[in-house]
Amino acid sequence: MLRIQSILSAKNENTRHFSQAVSLTSRLFFVALALLSSFTTQAAEDGLFRSLAPETANLEPYQWHNRPLVIFAPSDKDPHYVQQIAMLQKAQADLAERDIIVLSDTSPAANGHLRAQLKPKGFEVVLVGKDGGMKLREQRPISTEALLSTIDRMPMRKANLD
Repeated sequence: MLRIQSILSAKNENTRHFSQAVSLTSRLFFVALALLSSFTTQAAEDGLFRSLAPETANLEPYQWHNRPLVIFAPSDKDPHYVQQIAMLQKAQADLAERDIIVLSDTSPAANGHLRAQLKPKGFEVVLVGKDGGMKLREQRPISTEALLSTIDRMPMRKANLD
């Protein structure tokens, strides 16, 4: 009888250690997942897709380096905005190859400087060339094919391909 109690006691001890290990492992997993999520969000914000700060008065920092695609929308839940971002996310490699950076202003109440200058009415997409000139302005989502072909016809893009 003593031997059975000893075995059961050892089994309970092993079960307790196993439960603690599983608990610790799951906690570590969720911590790692949270860290990865925050790094991914930061990477997205620092990569191709960025929020347009209200105090941004011009796009000069991008001139000669990037082609800003500025997206204005009444909110980040606007159907046109959601559709546009989804299309662009599927073409990230093509956007990066063409030095496109996507800048979003989804907060009209923030009274952003560029919003005040360009006066978009609802949803609007504005493509700015590397030279700083406005190349395209649409009030509906633009297909990635149309966007990329517009850029591929630009003299600077053609020069980069040669």
